[in-house]
Amino acid sequence: MLARANILVSGRVQGVCFRGYTERWASDLKLTGWVRNRGDGRVEIVVEGEKSGIEKLLALVRTGPPFARVSGAEPTWEEWRGEFTGFRITW
Repeated sequence: MLARANILVSGRVQGVCFRGYTERWASDLKLTGWVRNRGDGRVEIVVEGEKSGIEKLLALVRTGPPFARVSGAEPTWEEWRGEFTGFRITW
């Protein structure tokens, strides 16, 4: 089943390669969308693809890369739009 999620990740998630890991994980899972740092210290992810793949990505970002300390990562689920062709880091 195709789905879309907006995920806000909080904790020590900026300056620890979090976006680069997220881009790699999402691409490996054949997901599309983007990841970016927010001014409030959180990381925002908008992702589309198979819901099972998004759930796998969510499990990965809840753990985070080696130097991250994730305190929260909750998705807001939406209907799939088919808006993206790949996954990228954005500003």
